[in-house]
Amino acid sequence: MELRQLRYFVAVAEELNFGRAAERLLIAGPSLSQQIKALERDLGVRLFDRDRRSVSLTPAGSALLPHIRAVLERADDVRNRAARLSGSEAVRLGYVSWLPPDLVPRVSTVAQPHIDAWVAPSHTQAARVSAGGLDLAVCWVCTDDLERHGLNARLLGADRLYAVATGTDPGDVRVQDTSVLVSDDTASWLSWNVYAERLAHETGARAVRIPDSGITGSGFFDHVRRSPRPIVDSPKGRTASLPPDLVKRPLIAPRVYWTWSLVWRRDEDRPAVLAAVDALTDGVGDLGIHDPEAWLPEDDPHRR
Repeated sequence: MELRQLRYFVAVAEELNFGRAAERLLIAGPSLSQQIKALERDLGVRLFDRDRRSVSLTPAGSALLPHIRAVLERADDVRNRAARLSGSEAVRLGYVSWLPPDLVPRVSTVAQPHIDAWVAPSHTQAARVSAGGLDLAVCWVCTDDLERHGLNARLLGADRLYAVATGTDPGDVRVQDTSVLVSDDTASWLSWNVYAERLAHETGARAVRIPDSGITGSGFFDHVRRSPRPIVDSPKGRTASLPPDLVKRPLIAPRVYWTWSLVWRRDEDRPAVLAAVDALTDGVGDLGIHDPEAWLPEDDPHRR
């Protein structure tokens, strides 16, 4: 008796037609009939009554059907567990601009990580997880995002933000003495805009709306040069080299943090995905975001 034969039995029992069952199983009809006869010999009972026009389960076939289904489910569970132990089940992960440097070796112990090549804004990546295009994403989210998209989130990383200013003074600057840019390009900067407006409202920083996408890069540096106040830099701005006429200044009163969440669907039940979540977030700690001097938006899911 083989698992293959048990699967053949279930297919015939569900179709009650050898031709349709053979098409479903992608095998030849005579071969299916021979395998069912071999299974009946091995079990010592007749499973089907069949003639030229109909097929029906015998009382023995009806009695065995739920037990055989249970055996196949157990076999599938063993196969899935073996795949997870070998790290062979694929998990699709998207990101914005940052990933933990040890992501691949950590996830590879429980699944096969596939890093999505489409680098997109936080709000886009969260929506893709919700729609099923990704299994996981590393992005910034607020509690409203989690509710709207039906997602869970765990803290994965945190950046302490600083300001960029003209001159040579690298000293601390109070957040209320800075500006923060809000872009009209909401397709690219929606999540940053939400964060920046929260920062301005809760700390006294000055929100400055800009018509371009100068939140990062040379456009950002041009805004800094024209500004009478230091400007808060975004996490994505850290990849650009600072020009020699500008200087970084630590933000104080409060210390400003941006969090990176690992998000996944609340109805996710694939063990490999859930194991990847645990593998990535185990031992992360609070990364300084719960320090008395730290600031997070009121609706940050990791704020206490």
